[in-house]
Amino acid sequence: MPKIIILPNEELCPDGAVLEAEKGESVLNVILKNDIHLEHACEKVCACTTCHVIVREGFDSLAESDELEDDLLDKAWGLEPESRLSCQALVADDDLVVDIPKYTVNMVSENH
Repeated sequence: MPKIIILPNEELCPDGAVLEAEKGESVLNVILKNDIHLEHACEKVCACTTCHVIVREGFDSLAESDELEDDLLDKAWGLEPESRLSCQALVADDDLVVDIPKYTVNMVSENH
């Protein structure tokens, strides 16, 4: 069973975490079911960037992002080459190391 290693995040997961995941499950669903309250303003429909994460290890095991996700990621705070929307990144066979950025941009509540 693949694991998602969450790096420490001051607000959401101060000590970091090691989470068990099912293949095909979204990174966001794994995070949420383990009581890490990552924002997801659009309710997981790929319409915002609040669930943006950076996949530090295991990025290449994820299916490629589609054009809509790429367009949204262009608006994400702290974009890096290994950035993904966690609602769209599906767990494969490899373990992942995930960094939750300190800030997010909520396009709705922040009037963007």
